Amino acid sequence: MNILCIGDIVGRPGREALRQVLPQLQKEFNLQFVIVNGENSAGGFGITSTIADEIFQLGCHVITLGDHVWDKREIADYLSKRNDIIRPANFPNGAPGEGWTVQKLPTGEKIGIISLLGRVFMRYNVDCPFRKLEAIVHELRKETPIIFVDMHAEATSEKTALGNFIDGKVSAVFGTHTHIQTADERILPKGTAYITDLGMTGPYDSVIGQNKEIIIERFLTSLPSKLEVAQDDVRLCGMVVEVDPKTGLAKSLTRIQRSLT
Repeated sequence: MNILCIGDIVGRPGREALRQVLPQLQKEFNLQFVIVNGENSAGGFGITSTIADEIFQLGCHVITLGDHVWDKREIADYLSKRNDIIRPANFPNGAPGEGWTVQKLPTGEKIGIISLLGRVFMRYNVDCPFRKLEAIVHELRKETPIIFVDMHAEATSEKTALGNFIDGKVSAVFGTHTHIQTADERILPKGTAYITDLGMTGPYDSVIGQNKEIIIERFLTSLPSKLEVAQDDVRLCGMVVEVDPKTGLAKSLTRIQRSLT
């Protein structure tokens, strides 16, 4: 079973990369399932219901979110109505939507997907992602051994620690949020696929997706300015994980970075 995990979609360029590149990857890897982080897909900040629908129509099965989940107010109602778009599970009780989901493939296998938010250098006061993950995995493994975890976090140490913490109990832990793809993809000792950050799906002639001149000026002057999504050198980034459907453990993984033609 081959499952594609796609890093943070940034604005319209990221969505266009998804439109052009995903069909190629589906054929190349014979994909059975696609997970995508969509929290920056609406102009670089948040996601709308219309854009979520677009991402699903392009062939993605589950959308995970992160710290920009609430940037577009309308998404709260959308989250409450669907089980294939999930916000971080470790938001306190009362937050709209769900933090994990189980999806069934036409072949009968079930896949569990969990979204988490880190606490180091992040803006929300959320519950412990480690303890929350442990509790969710305990329940999910009653239904399926195939479990994917999106750890949306700033600190590489927090992501790496969480991957090792849950090694052998989930299929894969992939990091998102920092928009820079790391080259540390590997299968951990007990069989969990891991990468610290998938990288973004969007414009790389930029500063993590935003117009680089504006960002540089902000660093030089410390003055506020309106950000705008860059447009050039657009790429899709992520990784494909081959999973043993019986054990749920990873057999192989391939880091992906593809430019638009």
